[in-house]
Amino acid sequence: MSANRPAAVVVLAAGEGTRMKSATPKVLHEICGRSLVGHVLAAAGELEPENLVVVVGHAREKVTEHLTRVEPGVRTAVQAEQKGTGHAVRMALEELGGSIDGTVVVVCGDTPLLAGETLRRLAATHAEDGNAVTVLTAEVPDATGYGRIVRDDATGAVTAIVEHKDADEGQRAIKEINSGVFAFDGQLLADALKKVRTDNSQGEEYLTDVLGILREAGHRVGASVAGDHREIAGINNRVQLAEARRILNDRLLTEAMLAGVTIVDPATTWVDVTVTFERDAIVQPGTQLLGATHLEEGAEVGPHSRLKDTRVGAGARVDNTVSDGAVVGPQASVGPFAYLRPGTRLGLKSKVGTFVETKNAAVGEGTKVPHLSYVGDATIGAYTNIGAASVFVNYDGQDKHHTTVGSHCRTGSDNMFVAPVTIGDGAYTAAGSVITKDVPPGSLAVARGQQRNIEGWVARKRPGSAAAKAAEATSREPEDQG
Repeated sequence: MSANRPAAVVVLAAGEGTRMKSATPKVLHEICGRSLVGHVLAAAGELEPENLVVVVGHAREKVTEHLTRVEPGVRTAVQAEQKGTGHAVRMALEELGGSIDGTVVVVCGDTPLLAGETLRRLAATHAEDGNAVTVLTAEVPDATGYGRIVRDDATGAVTAIVEHKDADEGQRAIKEINSGVFAFDGQLLADALKKVRTDNSQGEEYLTDVLGILREAGHRVGASVAGDHREIAGINNRVQLAEARRILNDRLLTEAMLAGVTIVDPATTWVDVTVTFERDAIVQPGTQLLGATHLEEGAEVGPHSRLKDTRVGAGARVDNTVSDGAVVGPQASVGPFAYLRPGTRLGLKSKVGTFVETKNAAVGEGTKVPHLSYVGDATIGAYTNIGAASVFVNYDGQDKHHTTVGSHCRTGSDNMFVAPVTIGDGAYTAAGSVITKDVPPGSLAVARGQQRNIEGWVARKRPGSAAAKAAEATSREPEDQG
């Protein structure tokens, strides 16, 4: 446990986010597999706070339900009216009993690039310098819209944070900005919030005014500068959302490549924060890896594949494939143009080929389903070959039924397996068969109509047609040759 463990982390997530132009609350928009607030909670969690409180307001039912799923131990405080950041923090402290001993870290719920390490440095600086408040700052190329950090020219101490709309021309030239992330002494924070006024352009309680109040009372106000200004970027519209997604994705891919993963084209590869890799995995261009997807050593995925919650075994190859909730065994081959649906389990060195769809299917070691087939609700043994254009007919219009195919079977092309049905080990089925009964081990099943040729049918039913003329010409050929 960290020596700088805060007494509480407060996450501000009550705003509406009108510039997103969305029915979804801003903090619930997702990048790289997590909501904006989910990323903030993950960073805050690295501090191991004694209390974690999220201030909710707009669409609080949706936000609270989401928080319950992603962070079960989180507490919420309601800011029924958005009266400013100072008011929001007051609501959080009331949820915690009014005041709190120890450090209180305040973060914004729309800063998904904020790293846990940056928060740890903030908490460490706050403790080591004995500050009443420590603000996380950054130097940015364009400070428009951000609160400016005003420092004492002689000492460099932070004297105030001036909101952009309240700043004069000289203050707007300052490039160092407030990130909206602070570490406070909990007792001093609670006392100072009672003194925050609303005589500003918005008539709101600014949390930043606490710095001036504490400084005037003789307390120390410090700062911790973020190493990368992009970490503190807040998301206010879809353009910024896309920019943050690109930055975070690049960060994740860089970590993977430094750990021994080959990313052939990072510009067209997208991954979630929950995706994991082993060394020597290869990701080809145009690939998306989502959810709890994991690539084992030497696995290769892509190009143009989308895998979600899928495990790809060592040395397996997955090409031009969509997969959701599947397990691909070691050295298996999938695709191109395959669709693996939930419940698919592919064994060692198995094959699911071109235009094959599987669902709730276990495919045994060395077994091949090469092309143009649907395998649903089925178990297939080892070293079996499923013929082209086969369909496992699992649905009777009301219920799903299971098909079992044994090991070392050879099923013909264009087979229909009408479940429930079992094909015994070593059995064969003839091409074009509709299998509705169990096939004993080692048997050949033939289930198709007897072929019957009706001579002269075209001449009688389609006289004068191109087919009739071709057939007539063919029938005269021996005479002409004579």
